[in-house]
Amino acid sequence: MSEAGHSFLARLGKTRLRPGGVEATDWLFNHVPFNKNQQILEVACNQCTNAIELVKKTGCSITAVDLDKQVVEIARKRVEAGNLTDQITVERASALNLPYPDQSFDIVINEAMLTMLGDKQKVKAISEYYRVLKPGGVLLTHDVKLADGNMVEVVKDLQKAIHVQATPHDEAGWREIFKTAGFENLKIATGPMSLMNPLGMIRDEGLGRTIKIFCRAMKKENRVYFKSMYRFFKANKSNLGYIAIVSKK
Repeated sequence: MSEAGHSFLARLGKTRLRPGGVEATDWLFNHVPFNKNQQILEVACNQCTNAIELVKKTGCSITAVDLDKQVVEIARKRVEAGNLTDQITVERASALNLPYPDQSFDIVINEAMLTMLGDKQKVKAISEYYRVLKPGGVLLTHDVKLADGNMVEVVKDLQKAIHVQATPHDEAGWREIFKTAGFENLKIATGPMSLMNPLGMIRDEGLGRTIKIFCRAMKKENRVYFKSMYRFFKANKSNLGYIAIVSKK
C-alpha cells in the first residue's frame, strides 16, 4: 500500500497536518474558555501538537487518543520530553468506539480525521463524541471542505493524490452529517486550504521548519510524491478548503 499523504508529510517534518492549519485551529479554540477544571478529549491527536500547546497555554489536562500505534508512541515521547505526563494522557483508541463512559468530557477536539471515513462512519464517530460529552459540552472539529457537492472527479483525484479514500463534503453536506449525529446548533468558519500552500506552511510551521520540509521533499525518494501532491492542491485551490465547526450538545 502506498504511504498516506498525512504520514508522508509528517515524515518530512510537518507537525500541523490540518487543512486549515493554525488559522482554523485558533478559530476553534477561541470559542472555548479552556481551564484546568475541564475534562478534555482529543481524538486523532497525531503527535500531540495541539495538546502540548493547549496545556502550556492554559494549564488544562487532556486525554489524547489515536488509532495509529506508531503515532501514539511518538506522541508519548513528545509529552514526556515536555515534562507534561501529569497533564496529558496518551492512549490508543478508535473514534468509532471510544472507551469512555457517557458524559465524561466537557470538550472533544477532533481535526482532519472525519474526511478519512465513509459517511456512515462519520456519523458513528460524531455520535460517539456526542455520547461522551457532558450536557452543554462542546465539540471542536475542522476538516476538508468542497466548494460544492458536485465534485466527484475532484474527490477521486484527491484520493489518488493523498493515497487515502477521503470523502469530504461541501458545507451543506457537513451540516447534514452533524445533524444526523445529534448536533444542531453549529457555528461554522470556512477558508482556503493551507496544508501545502507555501505561505500557509510558513504560518503553520515557521520559516525555518518550512525550508527543512521542502529540502527533504526534494530528495530523490520523496520528490515525485511531493510534487504530485503539491500540483494537485495548487490546481484545486478553488475547489478545496477547510471547514471549522463548533458544536454544542
